[in-house]
Amino acid sequence: MTETLKIENLHVSVEDKPILHGVNMKIARGETHALMGPNGSGKSTLGLAVMGHPGYQVTQGSIELAGEMIGELAPDERARRGLFMAFQRPMAIPGVKMADFLRHATTNVRQPDRKEGEELIPMRQFRKELREKMEQLKIDTEFARRYVNDGFSGGEMKRAEILQLAMLQPRFAILDETDSGLDADAVRLASQSIAAIGGGEMGILIITHHERLLEHNRPDVTHVMLGGRIVETGGAELADELHRDGFDRIRADHPEAAEQEQAMMLKEAVN
Repeated sequence: MTETLKIENLHVSVEDKPILHGVNMKIARGETHALMGPNGSGKSTLGLAVMGHPGYQVTQGSIELAGEMIGELAPDERARRGLFMAFQRPMAIPGVKMADFLRHATTNVRQPDRKEGEELIPMRQFRKELREKMEQLKIDTEFARRYVNDGFSGGEMKRAEILQLAMLQPRFAILDETDSGLDADAVRLASQSIAAIGGGEMGILIITHHERLLEHNRPDVTHVMLGGRIVETGGAELADELHRDGFDRIRADHPEAAEQEQAMMLKEAVN
């Protein structure tokens, strides 16, 4: 039976402010889903809530990974079970080399019951795998010796996230606006890289405003979020429509969600 990431009736608040209002989504391994919507509609909130960010309170609903309810698990435990998220603005970790970070992360994902202090993946095996992935993604090997995201350009940060994705090979990956802040050539390379490492075994949720990241990752399913709800679901043609025409039709067809969007924007402006 195909493993799924299933989100049911998810309500999420941030600092006691309701952001998501009953989100439903089901992603199977091997599928690519696109999540689209205007700024402030709740797309990033969904990803962070699924990953278990402590600042995002799930007030109702459930998150199920491969048949296991994970709502009570800490973020690191969710990662060990095969969840991954590439962030809009990845954190810098001065003093920690990319290679060391990746070796520890890869070991913990592949050996989820490993205790602190137990042996890591053998260095020879790890170096071989890392070299192969960097060649595949056209990343200079010197990159592995740099500190994680420290002094990286926007494009380098996104490539570092994709390298992590390639090494960890999670069951499900959430890519939160990986195209943000990149020029056209960098987005094209990111799109190609994601397609190359997905390999049909990974369930991928791409959160994006633009068609460029979907150029090499045509979605099997497209979801449209407005006012903290998923208001429409369709195929790749829905993503094409949104790229071409924007969200005016969506707002007109879903006035309650559009009103909620306006209310959320006003609250944000006041605060």
